[in-house]
Amino acid sequence: MFHEYSLTALRDMLRRREISSTELTRHCLDRINEHRDLNAFITIDESGAMATATAADKRLGQGEQGLLTGIPIAHKDIFCTKGMLTTCGSKMLETFVSPYDATVVDRLAREGAVLVGKTNMDEFAMGSSNETSFFGVVKNPWDPKRVPGGSSGGSAAAVAAGLVPGATGTDTGGSIRQPAAFCGLTGLKPSYGRVSRYGMIAFASSLDQGGPITRNAEDAALMLRCMAGFDPRDSTSIDEPAPELASMLSIDLKGLRIGLPKEFFDDSVQGDVLEKVREAVAVFERLGATLVDVSLPNSAAGIPCYYVIAPAEASSNLSRFDGVRFGHRSQDAAELLDLYENSRAEGFGEEVKRRILIGTYALSAGYYDAYYLKAQKIRRVIAQDFAAAFEQCDIIVGPTSPTTAFPIGEKTQDPVAMYLNDIFTNTVNLAGLPGLSIPCGFDTNGLPVGMQLIGRFMDEAALLGFAHQFQLETAWHQSVPTGF
Repeated sequence: MFHEYSLTALRDMLRRREISSTELTRHCLDRINEHRDLNAFITIDESGAMATATAADKRLGQGEQGLLTGIPIAHKDIFCTKGMLTTCGSKMLETFVSPYDATVVDRLAREGAVLVGKTNMDEFAMGSSNETSFFGVVKNPWDPKRVPGGSSGGSAAAVAAGLVPGATGTDTGGSIRQPAAFCGLTGLKPSYGRVSRYGMIAFASSLDQGGPITRNAEDAALMLRCMAGFDPRDSTSIDEPAPELASMLSIDLKGLRIGLPKEFFDDSVQGDVLEKVREAVAVFERLGATLVDVSLPNSAAGIPCYYVIAPAEASSNLSRFDGVRFGHRSQDAAELLDLYENSRAEGFGEEVKRRILIGTYALSAGYYDAYYLKAQKIRRVIAQDFAAAFEQCDIIVGPTSPTTAFPIGEKTQDPVAMYLNDIFTNTVNLAGLPGLSIPCGFDTNGLPVGMQLIGRFMDEAALLGFAHQFQLETAWHQSVPTGF
């Protein structure tokens, strides 16, 4: 059926009029309803989706073809969507209906995408397992007793289960790439500034970046083409056009150099994860690439550095949720201070509160220089490590995560163990570089293993080209969970 095809294949079938958008959209909506037990969606817009699909069929019949005309997609519930709930997975925004569209939402709509709903996520994107959502835990289609990864776990679960052919996510420290790895998908975090953050509710403003979660690199390139580009409404947006599709996929690997950081291939990584990544690297070598040993000597500092900077920025960004202007307002308040305190205490979950407290402490008088400023200095050193490594290689390759998907509840009482899931991904955000996770095999429990590709700033084309050539030679990206 339709869910067996990639996004690009479905687009071509629509253009050839072999299927209609109304048929495809109805099929996706039926599958979403059939698999509600995954808890992948917070909001489903059946009437709106079907109306958009009907209009798409009319445009297709008239020969009007946007890049995604008639294709059903889902947005992570962190992107403001006009007239629709935008909750960020939080009680704080449980009833918030956005009055405008985020730039990402608007651009995909302009290319003809059909929005079927908003996906579940860790509250305010704070989490690595999709267990912090006010709306409940998302389940991994490969094993419903395991997490799908976070914070974009709802989007990853929806694509892995074939509920939609593509979805958006956001990545602050690994939140597109890690769920993609856990769910056997292709997930791209673009360079910082490549995709507009306007209308994307902020967690850590200097780290957040939106991107696509899809079945394969070809689909990711297509979605990136639609999402990327300069936006004058976002002060961090880079005035650089979106890369052309052909340039993102056509690449000759002969003579190109793959850097293997020794810090990414040590005993901290699950044995069968390392094995599968090494086997995948051998495919690149057969295609003509050269392997180079490199070092990222300060990568171990990534976790402590990230967990000072990100909470500090979150403390600032989330200060606007005070029970006065919008969001949850406590009914138990005798005076203004009670209103502030009770609204925030009731509206935020435990992980969000933890990070606000950490961030507020790091920014407070007497501690700013000792923590936040020092973390920013370490961030610069981490970026310099990457720059030095790229003098020796064209892309960097390693595991996306040190483990495959872990059982629900296993790490909820140990925040540090949870944070360590991002040890290979958050340095990429700190340096502002593009990162891509692609499936490269399965562990002994039959769970997907993800391989991460890291590129030079604004060079998403190299990552997608490497990934596309790998996927032409392998079939890991075509695997689907049993029953889906």
